[in-house]
Amino acid sequence: MKLDGIRIGFAVTGSFCTFAKAFAQAQALRDAGAELIPIVSEHAATISTRFGTAQANLEQLESICGRKAILRIEDAEPIGPKGLTDVLAVVPCTSNTAAKLALSITDGVVPMAVKSHLRGGKPVVLAIASNDALAGSLKHLGALANMRHYYFVPLRQDDAERKPTSLVADFSRTVPTIEYALDGRQLQPALDGNSFLSACADLGGAPRPS
Repeated sequence: MKLDGIRIGFAVTGSFCTFAKAFAQAQALRDAGAELIPIVSEHAATISTRFGTAQANLEQLESICGRKAILRIEDAEPIGPKGLTDVLAVVPCTSNTAAKLALSITDGVVPMAVKSHLRGGKPVVLAIASNDALAGSLKHLGALANMRHYYFVPLRQDDAERKPTSLVADFSRTVPTIEYALDGRQLQPALDGNSFLSACADLGGAPRPS
């Protein structure tokens, strides 16, 4: 599928150590002809870390996307009613954000953007980056895997010895995941050569809706 003219909401949450990989994927989407609408969480927009100052990170993303980022809940709410996006990608998506999406909590700009986008029944792609994805957060990922319109950038354990419950998306597969999601399909394999969605379906006790 060509991405020329596809309107992508590109949402960034606070997994600061993955920002460089996330921004590289934003550039890859732009190079593929997509139109990007940057959406940045409150923490990602205001916290400076050893991975860059908040201002520098925001300016870099806005430069790649060619427009100012959506930073407030009230500015994210019109995304759905105005039909601004064909697909919305959360890259990176923290376990905190994933939990809010699974529970339909909209107390921040990114959850509001996703909720508004979903009102049109359009796909949402999540690039998970979480130190407890295989622990306390697994139930939320399982819930999302059993909900319509959610798709995952393929996941892997980034350090199984020192961080056995950590999962991080293979950011290099963001573009094909979005292409598949636009066609209503999950890019496989989704986890370490096995079907992550099948594992989550077992956890949730129900098959993924078609």
